Amino acid sequence: FHSAASAMLRKSALIAVAAAVAEAYILPGTPLTTSCKNVAHSAISTSQQRPRVPSLRRSVSLRMATSVSKEEMTEQLKGAKKMIEDLIDKTNANPIMVRLAWHDSGTFDASINADWPKAGGAIGSIRFEPEIKHGANAGLAGAVKMLEPVKKQFPAVSYADLFQMASACAIELAGGPKIDMKYGRVDAAGPQDCSPEGNLPDAEAGPNGKYGGTSGTKPTEDTTPNGHLRKVFYRMGLNDEEIVALSGAHTLGRAFKDRSGLGAEKTKFTDGSQVARADGKAGIGRTGGSSWTEKWLKFDNSYFTTIPNKSADPELLKLSTDKTLFDDEGFRPFAEKFRDSQDEFFKSYANAHKKLSELGSKFEPADGIKI
Repeated sequence: FHSAASAMLRKSALIAVAAAVAEAYILPGTPLTTSCKNVAHSAISTSQQRPRVPSLRRSVSLRMATSVSKEEMTEQLKGAKKMIEDLIDKTNANPIMVRLAWHDSGTFDASINADWPKAGGAIGSIRFEPEIKHGANAGLAGAVKMLEPVKKQFPAVSYADLFQMASACAIELAGGPKIDMKYGRVDAAGPQDCSPEGNLPDAEAGPNGKYGGTSGTKPTEDTTPNGHLRKVFYRMGLNDEEIVALSGAHTLGRAFKDRSGLGAEKTKFTDGSQVARADGKAGIGRTGGSSWTEKWLKFDNSYFTTIPNKSADPELLKLSTDKTLFDDEGFRPFAEKFRDSQDEFFKSYANAHKKLSELGSKFEPADGIKI
């Protein structure tokens, strides 16, 4: 009797979990903003129109471990990866998937010594309000919504894993290096796990002439772009080489005025008249915005060859946080190395991306799952 009763209870619990996981989150729309504050290099932005969606009515706790074997989880991860690759190829969503993952993991504060997930990081909390409505995350509700069909098809895969997987796939599909990813991240449970606004970097100074602010877990305010970048990334536990390498991901994507207040309405490189993809296929998704590079759906070292080039096309973006990589004494050696060698850039980038993708993550099993 006890055995039968236990089995019935387990079955009921699994049905409840499956129902909760299968119910797609309907995320609130992100308000348009023209502020430069807290935009976190909105360059890596969507190629899709930002959908209008109703407010989240309730949150479902997903912090519990999934009730599947490691073998089944591995198969679901492989299926999710294939589905994400097809999605990115069809929609040209490489930039926004990178931005989504980075803005989830980029909240991490290495100085917070408290129970998980208090330090933030790659925990999937960006899907909840208020985090998804932070100014730096304008447009990212649409990216989360794009991944909902994948979550529905492969419910054992956490949102935190989906976000980081989509980012790594986006880099590789655009011609970039393969990232040595591992999976098994546990999801944040709800809004109580969101980090405060202000932990992500600004691309330009605000009206007060300062970058960053004091509202995050640690002040990031500075009068210089290089000082601000260090305050943001050092808080995460990243160093100068990693800051410069990750900045190189601006070879992908564009800045849009309705998200960051930066960039033009469109340029010759973003009006749809030119091929931007690494594989030479047509299609860019949403037209408009300003890009850092001519082929802004191709991952290479062209960001580092364009920024210091005084004869580069004036329609290409060069923001203060870009130019400081070649002006600052600590950043310059890495920026010049990556300008001169794409292989060196790819090597450093792959390591930095992997590190960023694991910040603050809790893995089950503890050593993660490779696919």
